[in-house]
Amino acid sequence: MTVSLYAVADFCLIPVGLPQTSVAREIAEVQRVLEKSGLDGYGTNLEGPWDDVVRVIGECHQAVHDLGCPRIATDVRIGTRTDRSITSGGNDGKVQRVVDILASEKK
Repeated sequence: MTVSLYAVADFCLIPVGLPQTSVAREIAEVQRVLEKSGLDGYGTNLEGPWDDVVRVIGECHQAVHDLGCPRIATDVRIGTRTDRSITSGGNDGKVQRVVDILASEKK
């Protein structure tokens, strides 16, 4: 099913079942996947077409499994809206609006 919604997603990928306590190597691999994705965002916050966002989260899972991680738990929160068009920078606009409100209150 192809969905043309623009999505803003926040996800937390948690490698489970590794022999060591550090997951730095796995998280670095997630960052590599995100950088290659071409989607907007920062950290594990992504913006883009729904299908692309979900595909990239899946690619992150696969990349961490490829490092030998037997299990992964991921929490995902995705926001969409149809009342106005957002083609990119959805979170940037939200952050700027809050900054503007706080700045106006200081006057």
